[in-house]
Amino acid sequence: MDEVFRALADANRRRLLDSLNARNGQSLRELCAGLDLTRQSVSKHLAVLEAANLVSVVWRGREKLHHLNAEPINAIAERWINRYDRARVRALADLKTALEQEPMSDTEFVYTTYINTTPKRLWQALTDPAFTSRYWGVSFQSDWTKGSPMTWQENGVTIADPAQVVLEADPYRRLAYTWHTFTPEFGRANGFDDALLDTIAAERRSTVSFDLEPLGEVVKLTVLHSGFEPGSTVLELIGGGWPHLLSSLKTLLETGDTLPETPAPASELA
Repeated sequence: MDEVFRALADANRRRLLDSLNARNGQSLRELCAGLDLTRQSVSKHLAVLEAANLVSVVWRGREKLHHLNAEPINAIAERWINRYDRARVRALADLKTALEQEPMSDTEFVYTTYINTTPKRLWQALTDPAFTSRYWGVSFQSDWTKGSPMTWQENGVTIADPAQVVLEADPYRRLAYTWHTFTPEFGRANGFDDALLDTIAAERRSTVSFDLEPLGEVVKLTVLHSGFEPGSTVLELIGGGWPHLLSSLKTLLETGDTLPETPAPASELA
């Protein structure tokens, strides 16, 4: 927490976060254009924000893109707000709400968290139905090799489609796969009306990747859900669901239990 508060104490670093909140996925050159600072100064501020986990980095070829990461804000809200009078931290709570309710980019969602576990244990939590059913409510059937099909089971519905496949599988390092098909059965089980189901079913299929990086006693997990068109309804839905799901995954691995169920729309993580 100390690193987060120190990072937020500088006005220029807050301006960088504001810039990323307005338009995520910017390069160093783009961020420099909006600030009256040298490239070296902006680079140093970004390094502080990245060290505090307030900024996540995604490489696109040789280009380094920066994304606002909501995880530390979620952690502060979950661990501190209940200890103090809510009115005193209203601004922080409003920021948390804004970050969770609004898509972090027009075309992708990026989230980074640090989990006190091992890469092998985290990989198991991402692939083993005994784990995924606890924090996600979804069970996968796959042999988890590149090109293999994936079957999703959720709320009593089985979703099978030849286009649901494993894209990358490097055990304990990286996993990527295509998102599931929005079938009528899935829509009914999750309370989608016909109009919403038609809208999301018409969108192109997205992909999700999980990068695992061991750092001493913790593992850095970066989730990238991408492939959306600007204005995607699916992106809006998953942007509200991933933070809670990943927080529950972290809690399960670190404590043996998941986060308490909270009332939420059935479409929170489509």
